[in-house]
Amino acid sequence: MTALPRERTGPPARPRHEGAGVGPGGDDQGPAPAVRTSALVKAFGSHRAVDGIDLEVPRGSIYGFLGPNGSGKTTTIRMLLGLIRPTSGSIEILGEPVPHRASSVLTRVGSLVEGPAFHHHLTGRANLRRLDAVDALADPATSAGRIETALRRVGLLNAADKRYRAYSLGMRQRLAIAAALLAERDLLVLDEPTNGLDPQGTREIRHLLGELNAEGVTVLVSSHLLSEIEQVCTHLGVMRQGAVVAQGTVGEIRALAPTQVRVTTAEPVRAVEVLGGLGLTDVAVVDTTDGPVVTATCPDLEPEHLVAALVDAGVGVRGFELRPPRLEDLFVSLTGEGFDVSR
Repeated sequence: MTALPRERTGPPARPRHEGAGVGPGGDDQGPAPAVRTSALVKAFGSHRAVDGIDLEVPRGSIYGFLGPNGSGKTTTIRMLLGLIRPTSGSIEILGEPVPHRASSVLTRVGSLVEGPAFHHHLTGRANLRRLDAVDALADPATSAGRIETALRRVGLLNAADKRYRAYSLGMRQRLAIAAALLAERDLLVLDEPTNGLDPQGTREIRHLLGELNAEGVTVLVSSHLLSEIEQVCTHLGVMRQGAVVAQGTVGEIRALAPTQVRVTTAEPVRAVEVLGGLGLTDVAVVDTTDGPVVTATCPDLEPEHLVAALVDAGVGVRGFELRPPRLEDLFVSLTGEGFDVSR
């Protein structure tokens, strides 16, 4: 876990997002992305762990950073947080360049990287108190109140005075997120926050991320667990071997793969002819318990047009279904590897 500076004792912090729309030239360009990289590279010897990526995380989003293990996600996150320096390229966090302005901008960023690290013999509250005490920018006079608020936000108030060793994995992850939230954050960066959690712990973290986002926090969450990302994220970025192979809203990512048409009919041969004549591809007949079903890959055609064409050709349509692409299949095609979808 990366412990970042928290509450300032000097002049009041600027309001959330103030100045976010001012670009490098000083022009008002609208809100800057929470994270933006340009041609970002990290090389270890001859190996490029991150190979020239252009990442963009919109303000107010929950951005799912997906990819198989070893695809470069954690290396990218470590560069975003100033933990390692890029070989080349540029990084902006909340409109500020990193690492040049890291000392100021990262006070507005909470993070969880490589798992939580706490004292097992101390309570959850005591662990947060120790973290807060070593922060030179934290005001001791407001420490108790901020710790109470952080525990409440992650749902750990009732367990705050239990020893850490008695915490479940889900509770430990929530305590780590509480540590990242001891001050107001504009951006939360989480690397595999549900790693090792059971389904209940995964649901707890997913629910927490949704609540934090509803409060205005932008969330960048790295994972190889497809079901976790699919249920909570508004935007996705997919890594493969150090490169971003797809990025955009969930809808935009889904649109990269075509929709499948399924027609249930007693006249599959004729249906195949009609659908093929309309320009559909991958037309095939599948035998099911309900009878033959004709499947095909659908271009940008209205379903009403397809059904009308079948009926006009004398094909009796017993059932018609449009199946949107599964993210699992799309990601396998993008990365060449599967994702864990068991949760």
